Amino acid sequence: MSMSLRDQLLKAGLVNEKQVKQAGKQQKKQQRLEKKGQVEVDDTQKQAAAQALAEKVARDQELNRQQQEKAEQKARVAQIKQLIETTRLPKLTTEDYYNFVDDKKVKRLSVNALMRNKLSSGALAIVRHGGGYEVVSRDVALKIQERDARRIVLLNSVTEEADADAEDPYAAYQVPDDLMW
Repeated sequence: MSMSLRDQLLKAGLVNEKQVKQAGKQQKKQQRLEKKGQVEVDDTQKQAAAQALAEKVARDQELNRQQQEKAEQKARVAQIKQLIETTRLPKLTTEDYYNFVDDKKVKRLSVNALMRNKLSSGALAIVRHGGGYEVVSRDVALKIQERDARRIVLLNSVTEEADADAEDPYAAYQVPDDLMW
């Protein structure tokens, strides 16, 4: 059991009973005056503690916000990965390539005629995935674009071929099949 500081000082002989009683009276007098409001209370320590507590709460809130943003970013990346892996079209090994621009470089992707037409018309899109490129449908590309627009490499606007054919003045002219850019 620990003794109070007063008892320890008495036991060591550093103070006597008279000094202890006088200090106790002085302390009670100070408390009485503080309650009546006649003496100003030194509350700088309380203010400093309250300010430190407020700063700690603000710092904790900022750290929580940063952790929550990291968790949300991680969840978005996982969602994008799952979307691409579950809906990507199989890779083809043909001699026909579709050329597109990614980061000021011309890249190419092996496609067939149907995929080429759908890429050009906007029904399919090309997205970055795992250091390469994948072909996904327009709906999936729009979902990916909501989460991270940087992953979309090529997403052409949808063209309505039926309406375009009715108004096309060059509809009577045939385009050669071997014309590619």
